[in-house]
Amino acid sequence: MAKGLMDFAAEARLTVKEVSTADTQDSIAAGGVLLLDVREPGEVREGHLPGAINVPRGLLEAKADLNFPHREAQLQDRDQAVIVYCASGVRSLLAAATMQQMGFSNVQSMSGGFAAWKAEGRDIAGESW
Repeated sequence: MAKGLMDFAAEARLTVKEVSTADTQDSIAAGGVLLLDVREPGEVREGHLPGAINVPRGLLEAKADLNFPHREAQLQDRDQAVIVYCASGVRSLLAAATMQQMGFSNVQSMSGGFAAWKAEGRDIAGESW
């Protein structure tokens, strides 16, 4: 039987730790965490978590590849704490699982994604990258 999106998400949940929006906010306040927004450019127009960087899910493998000449410099440290988020928390699970396969040792996915963050009235940055 062919797999669907939620099958891939269920597999990712076996290895990826999910954190709440409250845990994410605590990590931001404590400092030392990279926030990675894997939404598409059209989605980030409604805002993003303060301090986040944007690498759309479709570009993640290239931008996180240490041998790719146009890699994202902030994804070089494989041991840094990273919290990945998307719109709902599914793509971020897939992204975090991929990052684990690429050698990231401390990557988590924010459950509920930007939708939950926004619905809870948490701070949203509006500047573009």
